[in-house]
Amino acid sequence: MEFLSQMWSLLGLLTILQNVLPTQLLTLLHSFWQSLQDSITPYSYFDVPEFLGSAAVEPNALYRHVQLYLHRSLLLSSPSPPRLTLSLPRSVTGHVGAAAAPPSVSLSPNHSVPDAFNGHRAVWTHHADTLQDSLEERRSFSLRLPKRHAAAVLPAYLARLAAAADNLERSSRARRLHTNAASPRGSASWSSVPFCHPSTFETLALDPDLKARLLADLTSFADGREFYRRTGRPWKRGYLLHGPPGSGKSSLIAAMANHLRYDVFDLELTRVTTNADLRALLIQTTNRSLIVIEDIDCSLHLTGDRGLASMRRHKRRRPTAAASDDSSDSDDSCGGVIGADSHQGKVTLSGLLNFTDGLWSCCGEERVIVFTTNHVDGIDPALLRPGRMDVHVRLGPCGAHAMRELVERYVGAVGDQEMLDAAEDCIRDGAEMTPAEVGEVLLRNRDEPETAVTELASELKARVTAADELQWEDSAAELSDESPTKKGRKGFAGWEGKVRILGRLRSLTKSESGRRGV
Repeated sequence: MEFLSQMWSLLGLLTILQNVLPTQLLTLLHSFWQSLQDSITPYSYFDVPEFLGSAAVEPNALYRHVQLYLHRSLLLSSPSPPRLTLSLPRSVTGHVGAAAAPPSVSLSPNHSVPDAFNGHRAVWTHHADTLQDSLEERRSFSLRLPKRHAAAVLPAYLARLAAAADNLERSSRARRLHTNAASPRGSASWSSVPFCHPSTFETLALDPDLKARLLADLTSFADGREFYRRTGRPWKRGYLLHGPPGSGKSSLIAAMANHLRYDVFDLELTRVTTNADLRALLIQTTNRSLIVIEDIDCSLHLTGDRGLASMRRHKRRRPTAAASDDSSDSDDSCGGVIGADSHQGKVTLSGLLNFTDGLWSCCGEERVIVFTTNHVDGIDPALLRPGRMDVHVRLGPCGAHAMRELVERYVGAVGDQEMLDAAEDCIRDGAEMTPAEVGEVLLRNRDEPETAVTELASELKARVTAADELQWEDSAAELSDESPTKKGRKGFAGWEGKVRILGRLRSLTKSESGRRGV
């Protein structure tokens, strides 16, 4: 009892001194006490605050790594876990259509959890201190290691921790679909929604060789940290997807994002006012992101501008006005500005090139830039070279293998194999349907597999006939346009053209029984 009373007296004295002594003196005494403890204890302590600096604005990436590492490696696998905190954000429960997410687990404040590495024991402690006269909390982790081995153990231990946290973040983090929108102040910014697109490489109807090449390229890029660091290249990759509407460009983008587990930033160039706004949007994108610019040929006029500028310079060049021509040349040849005369203050080709391959493109790591277009000929060649668009993927009409995949996926097994063979024959004969068109035919009859395949074969057959008729009309028009003088000079060629037309006409008038299965 006497000992307890002395302890209470000492605590009371300390409380009085804390209220009486100046803050600077208390801080000095606290530092002296910590130094005394550090000199006596056999352990080394390392603090990992949640934010960097006194302003507590910049997040500490290592704090996030420790959180993830403890969640996966220690808290859930420990035979006797310490006190844990369970949480489930409202945004997760309120999202319609999202799968039920498990609650997140974290170490409760002022509790510890042990770990082992190379025969050494490490202890993590979670601290949460409330600031005086404020509701704000300052959170941090502290790591305790044996003092004799701390210098040798710490780098390798933190490397293992970062690798484990990186794997967990890839596989479990909630991904977002971002789009650019002007803020009330007029500056460029992103807004986002949860990204829940179901498309994967397993559900895509692609040529098997193309699918294998894309998967290998994406996997090699995601695992290429050391390669890009060794070669001095920015860790980014450019893809150009081109093909007719409905060929599956957007579905392929979603499959790429799901395979890499990246966030998607859908950049709408028509909403970007200047090159400075374009740079600001790029800086705001996160690592492990897929930046998409769809229909690049429609978003901006990115071709022909340098040719137009050259034509304007040529027209302005007069023998009597050489001096003025020099000034106009310098104005029009400044790096491919898009319509310098009529697009003042707009995004330029030069700005877009810097976005994809300039100095600003290296502000971040592990980024994939994807352009899509229906007409690849309408894009400036400067945007298509390697280093900007490294991989060009043409998505065309549905092939025989892709058609069979879609039939199996939409309607299941089909008993009438002759109809499927007939549909394949039509594709080999030149019938063209995009995957979207094939899917729509199958979707209308998804409960009746035989009807679906029959309607698909009929549609393909009709397109073969239409293509033959169009080719015959084009050949007839070429013959009818020939003048008498041309016929005299090219009589033999004219007779060959007539023979070809008669042959095509005969093939069109044959009975339909000549073609298989239709």
